[in-house]
Amino acid sequence: MTEEFKAVVEVEGAAEGEIIKSRLNSFGIPCLLKFESAGRLFGITMDGLGKIKIMVNPQDYDRALEVLDQEKPDTT
Repeated sequence: MTEEFKAVVEVEGAAEGEIIKSRLNSFGIPCLLKFESAGRLFGITMDGLGKIKIMVNPQDYDRALEVLDQEKPDTT
């Protein structure tokens, strides 16, 4: 199933992943979280086990990037 999806962003920790997933869903962009189950089960965040990829359909990829870009603070 995830082979049909494309990673739009990678974050540390389940909480941040769930927030991003909810944000994308609120814009009508379906997504799922892809992570190592061992890291989530044992709370391990080293060696990439705490990383979570937010996956979207390829046709939603550009729109998802736009939505996530809107969240970045303005540094000017």
